[in-house]
Amino acid sequence: MRLKDALTSALDRLTTADVGSPRMNAEVLLMFALNCDRAYLYAHPERTLTKEETNRYDEALAQRSRGIPSQYITGHQEFWGMDLIVSPAVLIPRPETEHATETALPLARTIAKPKIIDVGTGSGCIALALAKELPEAEIHATEISPAALEIARANAVRHQLESRIQFHQTHLLKGLEADSFDLVISNPPYVGESEQDQVQLEVRKFEPRSAVFAGPTGLEIIAELIPAAQEALKPGGWLIMEISGSIAEGVRQLLGTWQDVRITNDLQGIPRVASARKPQ
Repeated sequence: MRLKDALTSALDRLTTADVGSPRMNAEVLLMFALNCDRAYLYAHPERTLTKEETNRYDEALAQRSRGIPSQYITGHQEFWGMDLIVSPAVLIPRPETEHATETALPLARTIAKPKIIDVGTGSGCIALALAKELPEAEIHATEISPAALEIARANAVRHQLESRIQFHQTHLLKGLEADSFDLVISNPPYVGESEQDQVQLEVRKFEPRSAVFAGPTGLEIIAELIPAAQEALKPGGWLIMEISGSIAEGVRQLLGTWQDVRITNDLQGIPRVASARKPQ
């Protein structure tokens, strides 16, 4: 089968399976099957796929048609300009999480050799982005899942940042030194179980539930994280968390005793990042 015919067939197949963005998915999975970039697809429409390539593409399309995210099929996702390894052990990094990184960077740059910790690091995306941008910073990352921590460490090695990040297997900030960090950052679970129907089916079905759902209201983990961060931060240190619009007011209330509390919207105008400073 020719490359252009394989793409056309895949587009029809994914459309019939009601997969979102079918053309993008068809191209991403063909690039995966052929181990090539998008430019190659457009430059070689007449190229004939080998039997092995056809079988590999067919299997990838079958998985995507069943709802498996393309990132878990290919094993990769881009974040902050870095190609990261991902697996079903970790939440797929999303562009929304870059807003938390963008919030942290100007604050960290006001501090000489800042000490920063990424809580619930998952794939390691936030910790790696901060290590990449802040060469003088001391970066730590926590994760309760051994499988996720393995992925995060692999990504650190992949981007030659393993000497820059200290990984800790623990729940939130348990066991970490008090009053020692300049900045705590986290993309915690923040979806309430009552909101399940509003979450994409493939997220509910395939991404790690403990990384998505926090409990009945969505505030449960954040309610634990805020006092833990208050203990871990130096006076005047910053807490930055990714949140959603449905819990923004609840988060603001939980940060009642903190200073400079701010909720930042994403590009769609949805409350996405909460930041606050520990009282001096």
